[in-house]
Amino acid sequence: MSRLSIITKDMAQATVEEMYKDLERRIVASPPGLCPIDLASSFLKMAHAQTCGKCVPCRIGLGQLENLLEDVLDGKATMETIDFIEKTARSIYYTADCAIGYEAANMVLKGIEGFRDDYEEHILRNRCNFGIYQSVPCVSLCPAGVDVPGYIALIAEGRNEDAIRLIRKDNPMPATCAFVCEHPCETRCRRNMVDDPINIRGLKRYAVENSGNIPLPERAPLTGKKVAVVGGGPSGLSAAYYLTLMGHEVEIYEQKKHLGGMLRYGIPSYRLPREILDQEIGTMISHGVKVHLGVTIGKDMSVMDLKEKFDSIYIAIGAQTDKKIGLENEDAEGVYSAVDILRDAGDGYYPELKGKRVVVLGGGNVAIDVARSAVRLGAESSDIVYRRRKADMPAMKEEIEAAVAEGCEIYELYSPKRIETDDDGRVTALWVQPQIVGQIDGGRPKAVDAKEAPVRIPCDVVVIAIGQGIESKEFEKEGIPVRRGLIDALNTAGVVGMPDVYSGGDCISGPATVIQAIAAGKVAAANIDNYLGFHHEIVAEVKVPEPRIADRVPCGRVNMKERPVEERSDDFELSELGMSDQEAMQESRRCLRCDHFGFGVFKGGRIERW
Repeated sequence: MSRLSIITKDMAQATVEEMYKDLERRIVASPPGLCPIDLASSFLKMAHAQTCGKCVPCRIGLGQLENLLEDVLDGKATMETIDFIEKTARSIYYTADCAIGYEAANMVLKGIEGFRDDYEEHILRNRCNFGIYQSVPCVSLCPAGVDVPGYIALIAEGRNEDAIRLIRKDNPMPATCAFVCEHPCETRCRRNMVDDPINIRGLKRYAVENSGNIPLPERAPLTGKKVAVVGGGPSGLSAAYYLTLMGHEVEIYEQKKHLGGMLRYGIPSYRLPREILDQEIGTMISHGVKVHLGVTIGKDMSVMDLKEKFDSIYIAIGAQTDKKIGLENEDAEGVYSAVDILRDAGDGYYPELKGKRVVVLGGGNVAIDVARSAVRLGAESSDIVYRRRKADMPAMKEEIEAAVAEGCEIYELYSPKRIETDDDGRVTALWVQPQIVGQIDGGRPKAVDAKEAPVRIPCDVVVIAIGQGIESKEFEKEGIPVRRGLIDALNTAGVVGMPDVYSGGDCISGPATVIQAIAAGKVAAANIDNYLGFHHEIVAEVKVPEPRIADRVPCGRVNMKERPVEERSDDFELSELGMSDQEAMQESRRCLRCDHFGFGVFKGGRIERW
């Protein structure tokens, strides 16, 4: 081969690699709401283009599948076509020589199983179920439907107070979410097509930190209706906030000493400072919400007592009980529940961990929070044992990185086997069984026992952080329908069979994120308002700036920094640093304004009231 042809080949391959990277960025940035059949057809064509053409199933079969899917999309198919697609795909799956063929066919088979109704809708009615109802990815993926492009545009204009007003229309806890939101809005940001997603949470924090005390919107005239909210966590507080704005009288019943739920009793203050949480809660209830602390519904008061006094009830009790793992010596001295540790920390009581060797079991955010808290409490070591790979940990990646930087060692692929104790019943070690990754199930590889001997990890304290449960038994006794430990409620938050009772948040979904709990409170408030005979509207009355006409030059994402390890690991002060003015201006102007360009403008761009 001549030198010239080698160079030409290398250039061609480099171009192909760039095309692959561009395709990958487009897949990452694909918005919700795309037609699944159209998407499957596009992926099938790409797979067909990759085949070598040697075997008939790939060369001929994939082409036939393409034509059959096109018939469905073009309205030329019949109900028998679905069966023919399935038979053809199954034949290719079992006879193709390589992964390109059988995985392409498997994708079609999964589609037939997963969205058969959409195939039938195309064939019988010549229409698609997946209309792009909200074509702005960040808004669509925010459970509360916050107008993300709108408030980013306001930040870019220096209108931070208006940005907070706009956020409050859909999320009454902008300050809290600025510090702890898991930012699902960033996952499909179209900026991925250019470089990296916008740092949406970081910009929200900038707006919070650079705006003064913003008064709440004016309250609607009093309706004379009374609503009881059971639980003072993010879901209950959000429902109370909106119901009060609508003019209803709201009273919150909380069993703990303070409001906040898992925001206070599950998130350490180095992530969410208590003064910020207290200030925000104070603002939310400032329109006259009455608060009853230290009251447990089902013990101190019954649901029937509330029904006699109130026109409607919203149950948002959250997930604040620990789960047992069933280990030998799990009740030994030195074994703690992560829920108990964080709950005590919320009231200002910290366990004595100075000089002790701590091992935390689990891989979620709670496990990371406890491990990092142990470092701050002076533990000699603070390690995390997780039965899967570190890459499979459900905790936020930035939290995992921060824990490792602070000295927490992660024992990946180790399953806890038993707790070793001394003659006095105190913890001396944790025995773990090495694991090996197995078959993928639900998107993550299973962990199975490796053919190796158990490993002993010396320790003084074992903290179990494998999840939280719901305290629903007392409500079940009161006649509230419970299914698998969760309150049985509809997606409208209405409790099945009880028209005046609503429920939302963790107690109907299981442990979820802060923004999902807030969204549940918002939904409940709207439907309770309708049940009470009203249709109040929540409006921000903030004008969003027109988009800047400017070139979209690739630009790096501004990531959040943390205080130096040697400083932050010794206290519970805020760990993460905010954006500077320069960083916020640059980051906010990276937004592509999907609310105005593309489908956004056809769909009206935004929901200005609800």
